[in-house]
Amino acid sequence: MIFLELVLQNFGPYSGRQVIDLDPKTHGNSRPVILLGGMNGGGKTTFMDAIRLALYGHRAQCSTRGHLSYSDFLTQCVNSHASPVEKTRIELAFEHIENDKPVKYRIVRTWEKNPKDGKDHLGILDIRENDEWLDTALVNIWDEYIENLLPLGISNLFLFDGEQVKELAEQETPPPLVVDAIRGLLGLELAERLAVDLEIMANRKRKELADIKDLADLEEIEQKLNQQLEEQKLETQLVLSLQEKLKEAETKQQEVFDKFISEGGKIAGDRSQLEEQQKQRNVEAEEVRSCMCELAADVLPLALIQPLLTQAQSTGEEETRRQQAQIAQNILLERDQRLIDKMTHLGISKEQLDKIKLLIHEENQALELEKNEELWLLADSETLNQLANMNNYYLETAKESVQQQIEILKTKEEEIITLERQLQTAASPEAYQKLVETVQQAQTQVAEAKAAALTAQRRSIELETAIQKSKKNLQEYTDQNIGRKNKEHIIAASAKVQETLKLFRERLTLRKLNKLEVEVTECFRYLLHKSDLVHRVAIDTKSFSLSLYDSQAKPVPKHRLSAGEKQLLAIAFLWGLARVSGHRLPVAIDTPLGRLDSSHRSNLVERYFPSASHQVILLSTDTEIGEKQVQTLRANDAIAREYLLKYDSSTRQTTIEPGYFW
Repeated sequence: MIFLELVLQNFGPYSGRQVIDLDPKTHGNSRPVILLGGMNGGGKTTFMDAIRLALYGHRAQCSTRGHLSYSDFLTQCVNSHASPVEKTRIELAFEHIENDKPVKYRIVRTWEKNPKDGKDHLGILDIRENDEWLDTALVNIWDEYIENLLPLGISNLFLFDGEQVKELAEQETPPPLVVDAIRGLLGLELAERLAVDLEIMANRKRKELADIKDLADLEEIEQKLNQQLEEQKLETQLVLSLQEKLKEAETKQQEVFDKFISEGGKIAGDRSQLEEQQKQRNVEAEEVRSCMCELAADVLPLALIQPLLTQAQSTGEEETRRQQAQIAQNILLERDQRLIDKMTHLGISKEQLDKIKLLIHEENQALELEKNEELWLLADSETLNQLANMNNYYLETAKESVQQQIEILKTKEEEIITLERQLQTAASPEAYQKLVETVQQAQTQVAEAKAAALTAQRRSIELETAIQKSKKNLQEYTDQNIGRKNKEHIIAASAKVQETLKLFRERLTLRKLNKLEVEVTECFRYLLHKSDLVHRVAIDTKSFSLSLYDSQAKPVPKHRLSAGEKQLLAIAFLWGLARVSGHRLPVAIDTPLGRLDSSHRSNLVERYFPSASHQVILLSTDTEIGEKQVQTLRANDAIAREYLLKYDSSTRQTTIEPGYFW
């Protein structure tokens, strides 16, 4: 995947329409680095947000969004100097390989200052077809389509900033976003999802084995206990803690909704409508085929021999003319004789009279020859008229009709194929129901978190007593009534599968982490100027924290690393993850060189930036990538294009100009 061009129109500090060419190919040569310079507050972060927003829309993890709704966030992104009637617009052109062929698309998102329905308008252009708008089929499944190219879960491994590197360097364990990306890369989420499904199935079987009274009692106790636990958890916290819990619930809700979108839930919700449309299109296509059969049962097959019919028409008309000439021949002979007699008395010379007789004789001989030619068709005038109508009207009308039906049938078949593709991307009914239940559960948790804050202080003490009593009742009930039924075959088999699955996850994690450790070690030693400091980087299978070892296999405490070396370790970690992912994707880095000394900066500039990917977009201040570092990148033919984000503090506007600070 390669980003070709980014267009910003009235977005953030970028006033008017500004176009940034991101193609790493220049004059037939490919250089990976696209360098953009800008001072703090000049629009670098906004530039990164524009790429994320173009790709993911309302799911984008933009740095300036916070807890804003998508509608409020879009309104916030509108340039303050833009006219109320002007639209804000983001365009991102990119190229990737699809079915072993290069394709080029342009993502276009537009919205007004107060966007209708709280959304932007998404359009997809096919750059290969002279910027022709594609049909809505790709737009409708865009979230699923982009997940196959650059999944949202791992996007932070390719689109990251200096703050993310700083946070990763300072923490003992990676932050949740990086942990999720690691799990996605290792394929652990599938095994974990299977474990949850098995647990749900086992619980369902337990309830099926209980009698009606047991089931009612058990569900009543479980529901009561869950409600009490949730209320006690929320009501014993301070207002600040309650707000934090609410924030977590909203984040979880967004994650569940993202998962709902990525796994085809949106299209599955419209499955019945799509199936009805597909059925209707099939009926319409069958009607067209029936119409074509009726045409084939009439005069249409004669179109196969139309040249022969035309020839027969010409021959018949020629024979009719000859017959008419034969009838008139005797009359012509008498007339010719009268003419000759009159000419004799007109005083014409004998020589001229002989020439006239010769001409008349030759004409009569030609008529005589035609008279002797055999007639084949002997067609009457009515038959010839019918044959002429057949050639000139009926066959042409039939061919036009069948051509129209062919075009209609082609359109219907294309619509049927499009509907089939949309249905194929939809989740199965069972998976869809599960996704819907998960979304509803997340929404319920958010609502409960908001409602629980109103009664927190009043019921905290009495809930503690009630919870202890419910736990005791549940334990007694479980031991006495459900324990004997846990030995049933399905439940026992589920437990065995759970153990096997646990072992599988552990071994899969070890196998994948071994490869990741090799990549991270190689990247870190490549970036570190003290190559003898660290011999191996180990990754914990549970927390994914990093441990360092020297050549003697002795641990190297992290506090021995300088702040810059910790930052290089964090970059090596992200670099290794990106390499293990197997995705050939662009890398965009915002303010990448904070707290690095000159030696480490040189290593990063000379070794990481030109090798991080086939396309590396750098957004830097003048103190990070300075004149010396720019000269190094230029000398190594690493820079394809240079831009300067020039910020005017008086107007609070940013313009993009060619060139860098130096």
